[in-house]
Amino acid sequence: MFSSIFSTAPPVDPHAPNFNSVSSRYPDNELFGELEPKDNEWACAGGFVTETQTLYVITEDGTSVMCQVIHSSVGLWYPTIQFTCKIANPAKGEKTWKSINVNNFVTPPPGYDKRSSKADEYSILFKSDPGSEFPDTVTIRANLGQDLQVSLEIKRPASVPGFKVGKGPEGGFSYFGTDHRKADGYVVHRFWPRFQATGHIIRSGKAEQFEGSGMFSHAIQGMRPNLVATAWNFGHFQSNELGGVSAIQMEFKTTDAYGKRGAGSGGVVVNVGSLVIGNKLVSITAETNWPGEEHSGNLISRTTHLNPEKDPDTSYPKPNDILFEWKGPSVVSDAPGTVEAKLQADLGTVASPKGLIEKVDVLAEIPYVLKVAVNYVAGTKPYIYQWINPTKLSITGPEALAPGLSSGVEVQGLLYNEATFIS
Repeated sequence: MFSSIFSTAPPVDPHAPNFNSVSSRYPDNELFGELEPKDNEWACAGGFVTETQTLYVITEDGTSVMCQVIHSSVGLWYPTIQFTCKIANPAKGEKTWKSINVNNFVTPPPGYDKRSSKADEYSILFKSDPGSEFPDTVTIRANLGQDLQVSLEIKRPASVPGFKVGKGPEGGFSYFGTDHRKADGYVVHRFWPRFQATGHIIRSGKAEQFEGSGMFSHAIQGMRPNLVATAWNFGHFQSNELGGVSAIQMEFKTTDAYGKRGAGSGGVVVNVGSLVIGNKLVSITAETNWPGEEHSGNLISRTTHLNPEKDPDTSYPKPNDILFEWKGPSVVSDAPGTVEAKLQADLGTVASPKGLIEKVDVLAEIPYVLKVAVNYVAGTKPYIYQWINPTKLSITGPEALAPGLSSGVEVQGLLYNEATFIS
């Protein structure tokens, strides 16, 4: 009895691994975890949790359309819910940007499941029709003020299922801490890598019809953002060639506090991605690069900043070029083999940018209460660079996926990408 009163928990080795990467838990041939409807339900967790649903569209004339709902829980305060919309075409010199706090957020709305949500200012409604050509449809209606209204219909083809890295309830999760069952925090990503989009926007009283293709992301950061990562990269490439092509990546770099040998061994880079060819999901890629270790294995999923240049506006080393690389096994049963892809985009210099939509000052955009709670290190000023540019994706893979693919094919399309610097 007395020994149990005075006993303490066994000491934790300060050099024990305290980061559990999603890609380290699954072998190469088990990376594809097909999404179930519940995977995209709103968690609306308490504590310090940021959850987003984001739809990215690239229209036929090269316009980027982004609609995002952000659910931010901050300790004991009530959550803050924002709806953000950005419509941009740098080639035409056009940009419309709205971010508003919404009122009376509800999930699920009557007649829908928790993938859907609505508020006074918007609705995002998921409908499923299993077995059909388009088993998932999403309608978005948003009234963001007198100068901007958005109406969108999203259709996910049956041949392009949603995915997370790894099957089961822990698929998609990277955990922070020595015990993932009692984690300090976590990051999870779930994707639809390609869909069809039609709709219209009304800007300053003028209606504009559009159609295109894009992707959907459901992401949760179960920890303060400044403790999760020092940097992020994101890209999605879309093309109508070869019957429909998509290439996406999401990458983050942990802080120094989380790594393979405990605090001080961090700076771990985690990347997940996918390839769609012929309007079919053909490969899932995932890679973890640990500081001080050479890459090994057959999987490649990485983003590389090339020719960085210090930007006096932000003080960060902005890439003047960016390289995305994918390599992974085919998930198409009648087309076994390895699929590889690569693209390099010219982003221009600081003085002469190419396709730059905006440099987003993050602290100027998030709500004050979240800004205080995040408690960024003094002097840290997070920025997000956003670009959209025409480029080409080079692909090789099994001939059964597309004619000529075994010898290599170049696909023309558009790349939307972001580079986020936090510290």
